[in-house]
Amino acid sequence: MRRTLAQTVGMTIIHSETEHAPGRFRDRFRIPPGPGGGETIYFCGNSLGLQPLVAVDAVQAELERWGSMAVTGHFDGPMPWVPYHKNATDGLARLTGAKPQEVVAMNTLTTNLHLMLTSFYRPTPERGRIVMEQGAFPSDRHAIESQIRLHGLDPHSQLIEIAPREDRLHHEEDLEHYLEHHGERVALVLWPGVQYATGQAFDLARIARAAHRVDAPVGIDLAHAIGNIELDLHNDEIDFAIWCHYKYINAGPGAVGGAFVHNRHHPFDGPRLAGWWGHEEDSRFKMAPTHRPAKGAEGWQISGPPILSTAPLIASLGLFDEAQMPKLRQASLALTGRLAQGITHELGDEIEIITPLEPHRHGAQLSLKVKAGRSAGRQLFERLIGHGVIGDWREPDIIRMAPTPLYNTFDEVDRFVELAGKLIRA
Repeated sequence: MRRTLAQTVGMTIIHSETEHAPGRFRDRFRIPPGPGGGETIYFCGNSLGLQPLVAVDAVQAELERWGSMAVTGHFDGPMPWVPYHKNATDGLARLTGAKPQEVVAMNTLTTNLHLMLTSFYRPTPERGRIVMEQGAFPSDRHAIESQIRLHGLDPHSQLIEIAPREDRLHHEEDLEHYLEHHGERVALVLWPGVQYATGQAFDLARIARAAHRVDAPVGIDLAHAIGNIELDLHNDEIDFAIWCHYKYINAGPGAVGGAFVHNRHHPFDGPRLAGWWGHEEDSRFKMAPTHRPAKGAEGWQISGPPILSTAPLIASLGLFDEAQMPKLRQASLALTGRLAQGITHELGDEIEIITPLEPHRHGAQLSLKVKAGRSAGRQLFERLIGHGVIGDWREPDIIRMAPTPLYNTFDEVDRFVELAGKLIRA
């Protein structure tokens, strides 16, 4: 007898009239039109979040300042451009569970990863290995492999990828086991907050403890975690983290990224790639030739903030402050729980849910596999798109659906399940 999701994970159904209701901020976003002029069912916020209406106003305001103030906008006006990135600091600290001096909005995700690896990956003849999960997002793997090569080492021996089990999931104890037996050769651990393909969330404090037991720093890729699950980077003792803002944070394509450096590394006496904007603020404009790093995570900045791609981030962080992440997380669990329950009950013979269903082991995303095989899965995915349901496909056979609590609703989940059933059985 098939168990309900509520029996499996103790799910609590949240009624739509509460302050935890999914879709409570739906009217603050632009919903793309679908076939026939109706709204799409947009379950792709894990790839690119929808456009908040306030983002348009924020960018327009900076374009107006540029037009009316030109260079004086760097220092004058309500939000001068020189300290502009600081307008994101408090919001990012709240979303990541960090102290304000530990976070900074800068660059893009992979650029920030390279900057952090330059500082925290310090291989020796005895310890040169970087450990990550097998099946990581390719950009992370490319960055790590190139960093290993930059040190004159061979990725074939120094890049260690922890394989998933038969359930396609990674288990923290497998990482712990490797570190327990080979930790003396490990120079750094890089792990995701939420795995991009499976949607699996991890116990970051446990991962940090395992790495630190063997004196290895740990970095976390939060691309699929920030704005999705609650984070506590400072108390979890994470050494560094990097992320983007165009997914659940809804800051737009190409939005500025973010980075975290734990304050136990402030001041930092190791190597870093330096630039003008990472110089201490008080003397930056004295044009001194010697680099004096700013305090905290801001010391890893290189160039000035890209104003037009930072403006939507600042605007969107205001929505998160209003919504409050703990309430959004409760709404997300209810929304994704409703989706899992519908798939399990109505489509369980045709579709397998890869994502673990325990609340602490997943975010908004469910990764689905059509049991009939890859071609049937791809066909269902394309049919869904043709009917105005936007998710995404990840090779070799995964359909990712991520109902997002800021703008998705229970009704959309129910309509998706009904439509998927009709299409897969057609």
